Amino acid sequence: MSAYDKRVAALRRLATGDDIAAIVTELAWIARHFHGGWYYEGPRIAGALDALPDDRRARLATALVERLEAGEPPDADGDADAEALPTLVAMLLRRFGPAVAVNDIRCLLDHAIGRWTWWLADEFAELCQVVYETDGTLPGEVVAVLRRTEVTGYGPTGLVRQLLQRVREPVVNPGEAWSDLLLAELPALGADWPELVAHALTATSARPSDRWERQARALLDRVGADRYRKTALTWLAQVGRPRTVRILARTPEQDFSQAYDPYNATALRGLTWLLALAADGADADVARELGRLVETSLRKVPGLGPRNPKVANAAVHALSRLDGEPALAQLARLTARVTYKGTLKELNKALDQRATDLGLSRAEVEELAVPTYGLTGTGRRIETFGEVTAELVVDGGVVALHWRNAAGRPVRTVPAAVRREHPEQLRELKATAKDVEKMLAAQAERLDRQFLAGRRWRYATWRARYLDHPLVGTLGRRLIWLVDGVPCGYADGALRTVDDVPVTAADDTEVTIWHPIGRDVAEVLGWRDWLERHAVVQPFKQAHREVYLLTAAEESTGVYSNRFAAHVLRQHQFHALAAVRGWRNRLRLMVDDEYPPATRELPEWGLRAEYWVEGAGDDYDTDATDTGTYLRLVTDQVRFYPLGAPENSAHAGGGGYAQWLPAGGEPAGPLPLEQIPPLVFSEVMRDVDLFVGVASVGNDPTWQDGGPEGRYREYWQSYGFGELSATAETRRDLLTRLVPRLAVADRCQLAGRFLVVRGDLRTYKIHLGSGNILMSPNDEYLCIVPQQSATAGNGQLFLPFEGDRMLGVILSKALLLARDTEITDPTIVSQIRHR
Repeated sequence: MSAYDKRVAALRRLATGDDIAAIVTELAWIARHFHGGWYYEGPRIAGALDALPDDRRARLATALVERLEAGEPPDADGDADAEALPTLVAMLLRRFGPAVAVNDIRCLLDHAIGRWTWWLADEFAELCQVVYETDGTLPGEVVAVLRRTEVTGYGPTGLVRQLLQRVREPVVNPGEAWSDLLLAELPALGADWPELVAHALTATSARPSDRWERQARALLDRVGADRYRKTALTWLAQVGRPRTVRILARTPEQDFSQAYDPYNATALRGLTWLLALAADGADADVARELGRLVETSLRKVPGLGPRNPKVANAAVHALSRLDGEPALAQLARLTARVTYKGTLKELNKALDQRATDLGLSRAEVEELAVPTYGLTGTGRRIETFGEVTAELVVDGGVVALHWRNAAGRPVRTVPAAVRREHPEQLRELKATAKDVEKMLAAQAERLDRQFLAGRRWRYATWRARYLDHPLVGTLGRRLIWLVDGVPCGYADGALRTVDDVPVTAADDTEVTIWHPIGRDVAEVLGWRDWLERHAVVQPFKQAHREVYLLTAAEESTGVYSNRFAAHVLRQHQFHALAAVRGWRNRLRLMVDDEYPPATRELPEWGLRAEYWVEGAGDDYDTDATDTGTYLRLVTDQVRFYPLGAPENSAHAGGGGYAQWLPAGGEPAGPLPLEQIPPLVFSEVMRDVDLFVGVASVGNDPTWQDGGPEGRYREYWQSYGFGELSATAETRRDLLTRLVPRLAVADRCQLAGRFLVVRGDLRTYKIHLGSGNILMSPNDEYLCIVPQQSATAGNGQLFLPFEGDRMLGVILSKALLLARDTEITDPTIVSQIRHR
């Protein structure tokens, strides 16, 4: 007989006596040690207590509820399930029936409201029904759990569905900041508003039907479209804020407290559609809020994925219904920033439709969609607040507000008079500054994609959209362009060649973006000097961009590259990077399934690039998350295929890629690498180098032991201190120019793969690829975990481009270690002084 069976037998014996405390102890043990199977085993547990008379059942029910409210003590022998005891108590209270005091049932329900859904939902629903029949109502959070349970379809929910057909209040679930605000304001808004919100809850389809919209317009006429717009904006502004009722996590990897309530998400979708019908197309506040709602709804929740794509898609649909410039700007910005495939598809459809309506190409619409945000010069806007002046300045990638008081003196904070007398104008200016910051990042990413887009402009058009545009000009003036084939940069108020000769051009002259591939080395070096001479910080690497040419090994393999094979990558980080760079990828699960490689489609070139990867490891406990997703990947070949060629696939855990063809389909082989245009090859390989350079476990300073069972120790050592990639070589070339300008230049020198730093206690070698550190003597390893915001020194050092975080990490480590006697961090000091 198992320990569990012995406990059930003990319950039967105790049921014939009067020791209620002993029964509670046995039930608590069972709840802590019995994992799952409640639907099948629960009746046997509850049936063991059938001999209890009604008076003892009542006393046991009260004792169990008191045990719940006191909380379960920790149990070293059991891996307790937080939902087990409430579920077991619910089963018992239901079985005991009329013997249980209604107040004990109320207490049980109050204890269970922190659940996302309820196990054995019908057991809880029957108890809820008892309270509802007695009180005529149920607590809002109890109703919320019932609704979430029914919406998500968790377990049998027949009684849940029946009960919810009778319980109509509250109209939305409490527990979220926006829904709490709605519930608080709704009673004072008027008799028609509850019907409006109820109509929003019928938004169960992907798109509003004509019938839905007719009824929506009629309701908006009754409440007032403008009043709805203002009210809905205050509600939606709360979406994404922390929950007001905490949700207990089932596992450490699933954080439901950050997810959207699935019942409320339907209401959000309907409220968003209503907003599109109520708003003016030129309303910047509405467009801004809808754009924020898209991003907030797609924010990743640990263990769950995006918060709620259906709400994000509803906001995209609403934006697509607005005709004004603000909505178009949000669509263009989001298209450059969103990586979630389903929502990105909706964004692309909306922009393509807008392009068709305007009779323009998609690229032209994206260019024309960028607002000026009231900037009267390139990157500047002056706003007056009575006698106070504010200047919004775009300086590189930073957006700042500078204030001058009535006397014209600079002040660091917003003057009190502005807050007091001009609150709405101040709010709008601050909102504009945030919009500019978001749009600036989106436009930088769009410009970075122009290398492969092959876009060509006429000079007059290009100048208006890229050089003189008040916002995009802050990026365009920091890049190098080809004007009629002549490389040009912008400095001192004019386009200039690398020799600083001013350039003029006719309106129909062709302009393209400059790329270092195929350019003379002297020209590339000349432009790097030019950037430094004019203190131009590029928004991304252009003059310092890595160039990847075919190697002898790739010429030998012919149709594939092994340059970035045999690396071990953190899968989730790789997946996120791939999405940002325009690659299509699927997270691999430790299951018996097939997966395509990471793929980037290049329609302008008729090509598809593939990076072959597979799951690493076969130990579920150490190689996968609780949801079964591989933690790490092992990399293999890079290949190129015609765009329409059948796609390869491989088992999640490896075993080789192959093309699965429909009946009668013809296989398509990879294209010879020598036939791939050099620009395409270089940019694809640069992406792959980025994936490896950022996501490799070799970059993790805490992995000196090689990770699980030490199996990656050799890889970590070879990557963390091995040969430099093209990105690291570019970093080394730049450091040859930067190191002499450091305050500790006399203590630093470049030596092969390392920046060598002489401290007072030790000498340190910082690897230029991984940032890992070796100390003299004997090349002892020094573990320094960089801060997420690591920057290059004191901020006074000129860097010619943005975006290389590892460069900042290396420089900050160098500055720290050159003064090693001043280090106070005990974890670092203990390693340095240990001999």
